[in-house]
Amino acid sequence: MVLSRIEAAVEAYPKAALFQLRDDGYTSLFEQLVACIISIRTRDEVTLPVARALFAQARTPAAVAELAPIEIDDLIRDCAFHERKAGQIHDIALQARDEYGGELPCDADTLMSFSGVGIKCANLALGLACEPVGVSVDIHVHRITNRWGYVETDRPEQKTRALEKKLDRRYWLDINRLLVPFGKHVCTGRTPRCSTCPVLVMCRQVGVEKHR
Repeated sequence: MVLSRIEAAVEAYPKAALFQLRDDGYTSLFEQLVACIISIRTRDEVTLPVARALFAQARTPAAVAELAPIEIDDLIRDCAFHERKAGQIHDIALQARDEYGGELPCDADTLMSFSGVGIKCANLALGLACEPVGVSVDIHVHRITNRWGYVETDRPEQKTRALEKKLDRRYWLDINRLLVPFGKHVCTGRTPRCSTCPVLVMCRQVGVEKHR
């Protein structure tokens, strides 16, 4: 019931970046993983054009591996930590091409063995390109589920396992898909829009001192 109400509430807002990219046809695990790396500490409004600019030049591991790291850096320069990410993306492309036959395996441990890939990106990329294997907890998922009083943890890393224990597996991908736009536009970090929130009656408003 909670997620269905949120679904209606966020319908008018832009989708989270990786979900929009998937709907635009960027459906391979490599593309989703690269896009997630680009998105780290970067707003969706920047992630989308940056990812599209890179994929316009190269979309497969083989094609990205042919680019020099400095060429990747030029293409993704608008995202945070672009120079470091360019090297990480190039290394992943090389490994995908040379060790995995040009196609990344749908395996979280493999993805997290790559520099720059943590559990958040591994779970999200796998959920979008393969099948949900875990919950991807970003700042919005972490803050909102704490605010609800649904699962209260200090760190997002703790939240991943806590949500996986409590939340039905069929919602593991949807909770990120829905709470990212919900967190950006309704249940915001500061002064959330509680007066118009569709799930206010189910929310304990933990930590909310001021709201609209």
